[in-house]
Amino acid sequence: MNKTLLAIGAHYDDCPFGIPGILLQAVRRHYRVVILSIIGDYTAWAPVKGRAPELIEATIRLAHERGIEMRFLKYASMQFDVNTETKRAVAEVVADVKPDAAFMLWHQDRHPDHEVAAAICKAALRQTGMILGRDGVRGVGRIYAYDNGPGHTIGFEPNTFVDITLEWPSAMEWLGRLMAFVRNKPYDPQTPDGSQTVKETLARYRGLASGVKYAEAVWATGNYPREIL
Repeated sequence: MNKTLLAIGAHYDDCPFGIPGILLQAVRRHYRVVILSIIGDYTAWAPVKGRAPELIEATIRLAHERGIEMRFLKYASMQFDVNTETKRAVAEVVADVKPDAAFMLWHQDRHPDHEVAAAICKAALRQTGMILGRDGVRGVGRIYAYDNGPGHTIGFEPNTFVDITLEWPSAMEWLGRLMAFVRNKPYDPQTPDGSQTVKETLARYRGLASGVKYAEAVWATGNYPREIL
């Protein structure tokens, strides 16, 4: 049977920026790949004012075109916290998806949404059955934390590197098209968005650290073999 990978972020773009290469590599290796965004209400976010439903639709469409399922919860930025409701909402997705491996945001970050999301995921991924009160529902055995770039993440020291050189062009196109929608501009591969420039710098740095051209780096939360896919 094909394996399943679940990646969780606070916002619509956390996973497409943080680990797009790993997700696309998993698709290439015939994994079922699911992304969960805890924030699904963007009505108050200025860049997409009046276009919030279209942002959700575009994000789902772009992921689907790449063989990835995208899900959203109901919460708005700065309007959710670590509590029984949010832990249960994420745990319900974990129980439904039944991932073999999962990715969550690193716990120290300059953005409060990221830190809250990480704390929720830590509980929901490890103690799924306990949160839901269901026998026979297990947590995820392999969990990896990813960073969200130097503008956000604090104190991130990865212990696992993944060569994403083969996936790099597709990863950049995915991120570029997503950012073009947010900017309400046509996608132009010759004019990189700022987020693409940051991601390329980071991926080249991780590549230099691990001896490849482009890499993504994560932190394995447990002591288990480092072969992710």
